[in-house]
Amino acid sequence: MEKINGDTLRGHLDAMVLAALSTSEAHGYEIMRRLEGRGCGMLELKEGTLYPALYRLEEAGHIRGRWEDKPPGIRGPRRRTYRLTSKGRRQLVQQQEKWREFVRVVGQLMGAEPCVS
Repeated sequence: MEKINGDTLRGHLDAMVLAALSTSEAHGYEIMRRLEGRGCGMLELKEGTLYPALYRLEEAGHIRGRWEDKPPGIRGPRRRTYRLTSKGRRQLVQQQEKWREFVRVVGQLMGAEPCVS
């Protein structure tokens, strides 16, 4: 089966990021690892896809980012960690409901389940 990449994820990535942050805060690379892990190795995310989504979600008030303090003697770039806000939790619930409805309708269209009137 072909991996799912940025083009296919478009329109769903923001909700997926919110879901990845629903358990605990994380930095960008950890968010990417969580998504790829939950996607059973079928997701192919790139930083150029993830970070614009993080910036969008932060601008909308759905997540809050902060720069981590680096202990003395630790090398490498600073990391920005993100966490869900209460607004983001409400958005995640709404997106989950929309997703379930979308899956139900597309399933009916594709013949997976009959249409119930």
